[in-house]
Amino acid sequence: MTDLEALQRRVDRLESRAEISELISAYAIACDEHDIPRLGGLFTEDAVFDTPSKLMVANGRQGIVDMFIKVLGIRGPGYHWTHDHFIRVDANDPDRATGLVLSHAETTPNNRPSLAAMKYDDNYRRVGGKWLFEKRVLRFLYYVPAAEYLSALNTENRLVTATGERMKPDYPESLACWQEFEKAKKKG
Repeated sequence: MTDLEALQRRVDRLESRAEISELISAYAIACDEHDIPRLGGLFTEDAVFDTPSKLMVANGRQGIVDMFIKVLGIRGPGYHWTHDHFIRVDANDPDRATGLVLSHAETTPNNRPSLAAMKYDDNYRRVGGKWLFEKRVLRFLYYVPAAEYLSALNTENRLVTATGERMKPDYPESLACWQEFEKAKKKG
């Protein structure tokens, strides 16, 4: 590989990371504005959306659109914002990348103001020169009514569905490193 080719690859990686960052922000904005055509256009035709809790699961762009129509149909105003994100472009295929996105949301399912903290494990694919979501796995630390926020982090079932069902969150208790730390803490 020549120096020029190496430089071109580095520039492409940097531009890809910037474009993927904009994709992540566009998703948050589309959710908040209930802009279904824009939201659908952010996913590949064969995309997958999943949650360990199975509250939001869909396959294919149209399936994801249908899922969001249902989810956003019970939600009034909301605000999603992303914090840190880690994006890694595949060294062997510059049209693929993975990422981790840390995020919060203020939402109103069934007119109940709620707060959420979450992570997205993402796979991205460049299609026709445009970066899209190929797979999003949404993991909740908590999703609780705003009135319960002050005590929510100390509860076992801090994932509250739109119907009021209480579930265990997706992390951190399920993580091996968390479990090892807790085991060591009890010994120590």
